[in-house]
Amino acid sequence: MFRIVVIALILVPALEIWGLFEMGKLIGGWQTFGLIVLTGFLGAWLARREGRKVWTYARQQLSVGAFPTDSILDGIAIFTGGLLLMSPGLITDVFGFLMVFPVTRPIFTRWILAIIRKRIGTGSYSFFWRE
Repeated sequence: MFRIVVIALILVPALEIWGLFEMGKLIGGWQTFGLIVLTGFLGAWLARREGRKVWTYARQQLSVGAFPTDSILDGIAIFTGGLLLMSPGLITDVFGFLMVFPVTRPIFTRWILAIIRKRIGTGSYSFFWRE
């Protein structure tokens, strides 16, 4: 897992820089800069809006005594997507929007749940719930 993180920390910024240079050649430098700023603000707004919806739903589930599992997974996806949207770059923006949009978010929540289940099954994670 550590190797994957190190490779991602090297490869993703290099691809982002390459993508930004190519986009700058295609549409111009100032337009590329404007697009980066626009996606950052739009991403922050969208993540905040979707986060509020999920928070409201989670509070509603807790008020009836249910554990908000789906809301927690949605919150993880929205938070991650919001971080990706606020970082400059085209690749991270695409993945960020996909993680924040309600239509495509279930793809990522299922993936997150599969990772958590696998880690719990192998004993890598443990959760304790106290009342």
